[in-house]
Amino acid sequence: MIARRSGSSTLLAAGGVYQVEMDERTFERLAQEYAARLYAVAYRMLGNRADAEDAVQRALLKCFAARATYSPRWAVSTWLYRAVTNVCIDELRRRKVRGEQVDNHEATVLPPAAGQRLDLTRALDAVPREARMLLALHYVNGLGYRELAAIRGISVNTVKSQLARGKAILKQALQAGGHDGSD
Repeated sequence: MIARRSGSSTLLAAGGVYQVEMDERTFERLAQEYAARLYAVAYRMLGNRADAEDAVQRALLKCFAARATYSPRWAVSTWLYRAVTNVCIDELRRRKVRGEQVDNHEATVLPPAAGQRLDLTRALDAVPREARMLLALHYVNGLGYRELAAIRGISVNTVKSQLARGKAILKQALQAGGHDGSD
């Protein structure tokens, strides 16, 4: 085993696989760097500021507790995004069990009354949860297909089809609301 001290983390090589042992300072820096992006994803998924903040905090706490198991075969961003999306999915499941409205993507998108305009938040509510999450990670956070596939544990082709489906539903919802979907 080869160990090399580098800044505030240690690189270990065992059988050609490098691992990073994160100390508290390294993790704190990463948490500060990614907090706003993680919040944006959580907010898009949960639709509520307080719940999004709680989800980011829970995800970061889970990552902090598991920082010794982090392996650089995953990008740090992939690890953090996966944690926050899993926490958000757990929250959405809890809401469903409690009987709160979670997704209304099964419902038909009806045009609003004359003069009303469907906003983006309501249009996103029409998109299924998985596609909505992928849309946020791809278009808000700029993640590529491969990283999205790694975060969600699905194939790249599934990512592409979910994004296409989500965009089509979003476009339909925006058009039903009097928006042409071209913005």
